[in-house]
Amino acid sequence: MLEGLEIKEKDFSSTYLNKDFRIDSQFYTKEPAKNSKLKYEKIGNIIKKAQYGVSIAMNEDGVGYPIYRMNEIHNMLCDMEVSKFADISKNELKTFTLNDRDVVFNRTNSFEWVGRTGLYKKLDNRDFVFASYLVRFIPNEDLIFPEYLSAFLNSKQGVWDIKRRARQSINQTNVNPEEVKEIEIPLLSKPFQENLKECFDKAFELLIDSKSAYTQAEQLLLQELNLANFQPSQEPVNVKSFSESFGSSGRLDAEYYQSKFDQLEQAISSLDKYETIGNISELISRGKQPVYLESEQNTLPVLNSKHIRENKIILDNRRSASIDECNLFIEKDDVLINGTGVGTIGRTAPYLYSTPSIPDNHVTIIRSKSLSSVYISVYLNSIAGQLQVEKYFKGSSGQIELYPDDISNFLIWIAPDEVQMKIENLIKSAFDLEKQSEHLLEVAKQAVEMAIEQDEKTAMRWIKEQTKDRGRVS
Repeated sequence: MLEGLEIKEKDFSSTYLNKDFRIDSQFYTKEPAKNSKLKYEKIGNIIKKAQYGVSIAMNEDGVGYPIYRMNEIHNMLCDMEVSKFADISKNELKTFTLNDRDVVFNRTNSFEWVGRTGLYKKLDNRDFVFASYLVRFIPNEDLIFPEYLSAFLNSKQGVWDIKRRARQSINQTNVNPEEVKEIEIPLLSKPFQENLKECFDKAFELLIDSKSAYTQAEQLLLQELNLANFQPSQEPVNVKSFSESFGSSGRLDAEYYQSKFDQLEQAISSLDKYETIGNISELISRGKQPVYLESEQNTLPVLNSKHIRENKIILDNRRSASIDECNLFIEKDDVLINGTGVGTIGRTAPYLYSTPSIPDNHVTIIRSKSLSSVYISVYLNSIAGQLQVEKYFKGSSGQIELYPDDISNFLIWIAPDEVQMKIENLIKSAFDLEKQSEHLLEVAKQAVEMAIEQDEKTAMRWIKEQTKDRGRVS
């Protein structure tokens, strides 16, 4: 159904019907087929508003308002948390604040990323804004629900039409929002769209439960560490002798000797049992810059810093590299830690997948002899780990590094098995809840594809079959 003709005749006058005056052949030869039984309407005619985001320098210091970027849309939803902030005025905030169920579209980046679309769901009373390379679409709900628009633009029919409209240059691909408005979308029934909305709502509830499980794991750890109320020292001066400083560490930078680091180490060393990461690991090693290949033969996917979030791995938009060119592989239950990047350095996650991957030169593998990989990850993401990241990383401005040799010096509490198990169960519960959420969203997307290619009755039966054990979908 989606295979366009290789040759297609068009009158030159027809190019005037396109707002961008398209004369490139692919735009016409890749025109998607339609289901003659469905009524179609241009997206521009069924939305109330299309708006570019704000163009402004961003910061990671929490100054201003949290701002969405193109890499913070996953599985047809905007992420619950973002890592950058925009210091904008109150008037700008009114203009660019996202509202519950806005549809956010990525209009520029690589060919793979352009067109990525997600539904924004408001989680709390914080105001989030969106960057200029994103576009906000507000549908007219008398005709189309935001959930359906998001699912359609992520479906194979929607992606096909977006990609044929994309303009590629050497380093960047763009899709003009005016082109998106020209995409024709089937007007499916309200009962069907209600089913899609229920899938999205249930998926979001599962993500909230997952987030709660992650929070419980960290709180449990901090309580066991007696660090739940830990307040790092703000003392700007710390006096050290030569033997206590450069003579033993080789470090001359004053930041390395801040009082808060001594305070943390004293707290850890007061526990019943602790060790260095180096002593509990059989491997601490960083990957190298891979040579990426398009072929899938004799290759494995590569993980970089963008894939490593706090306590979880995001497996999307991965490129592949040759197995023969790599001498270090990520295995199940390895711990992955980002070794570079302001805002991402020290971010850690357990690798809970059976299929191996390749680390790039920003990712360090920690392979423990005895401790749970999940426990190590939660520990390193807590204040106990992040203060040590802050102590040991080297460099300044945008070029900072955390080397394997420094990671090996980190102190870690050897938690009793029962504590590790409780933390591991919470994180794995969170992981399972995310998988259930992902499943519901995939069901919604595939249901849209079925409704277009076959009929709504078949699609609604599919939704019921796939969601019968995962919460009510009428």
